[in-house]
Amino acid sequence: MSKIIVLTGAGGVLCSTMAKALAKMGHQIAVLDLRKEAADAVAAEIKQEGGNAIGVSGNVLEKESLQAAKKEINEAYGPVDILVNGAGGNHPLGTTSNPFFAMEDLQNKEDGFKSFFDLDPKGIEFTFNLNFLGTLLPTQVFATDMVGREGCSILNISSMNAFTPLTKIPAYSGAKAAVSNFTQWLAVHFSKVGIRVNAIAPGFFLTDQNRELLTNQDGSPTDRGNQIIGQTPMGRYGTPEDLVSTVEWLCGDGASFITGIVVPIDGGFSAYSGV
Repeated sequence: MSKIIVLTGAGGVLCSTMAKALAKMGHQIAVLDLRKEAADAVAAEIKQEGGNAIGVSGNVLEKESLQAAKKEINEAYGPVDILVNGAGGNHPLGTTSNPFFAMEDLQNKEDGFKSFFDLDPKGIEFTFNLNFLGTLLPTQVFATDMVGREGCSILNISSMNAFTPLTKIPAYSGAKAAVSNFTQWLAVHFSKVGIRVNAIAPGFFLTDQNRELLTNQDGSPTDRGNQIIGQTPMGRYGTPEDLVSTVEWLCGDGASFITGIVVPIDGGFSAYSGV
């Protein structure tokens, strides 16, 4: 049965792939992104392939913006059945320069160098807001359509960092751990009104956000990239298509008794001790 699905952050690589896959299943897709041109571009690709989609502008940190987006979607399609909270990201001001603190870091005055003690509260606040509030606020707005109806669900995007935090990115790791916890909390909270809530936890996927961190200009892996591949038993980065089957499953009626889980999609990263 065709459903109305809203995906936030769907102008990006990973969520646009999810949007296209869900459209191919016959669902009506609202591609929501802060960048209207990116949302429109993804919607146009879906329509070119015979799907049904609209691009919608929306800021996941502004409730009024989300309410305006919801009104537009409701007028185009009707009440929302499924929400995929895909917006998220990191900020360099919440990232340390080195993985491990060293005594000499206290005297390091290099431009741009950040030890733990130099982390900027604004960068940490930005990261927490984008990932956690950027999940909570869209849920507050769009889940009002779902209460008391059958076949409705919410899918959040967690991360490997929520299981075991990566070095250098404490703000992002903490924010994604909050998303996992919120997923469980919300699943229980909505359990009596027919809304399922689950999450996926992607491992390592090359995106515009992390490409410079994981690969050199010639395409070869950086030291950090080598570390990640070395800790991934399947020996490669994920591709956006690797997310599709799990997203389709959790959004589908075949998962009607599944709520409150966080599914790793990580090539074995979370199972590997390194030895």
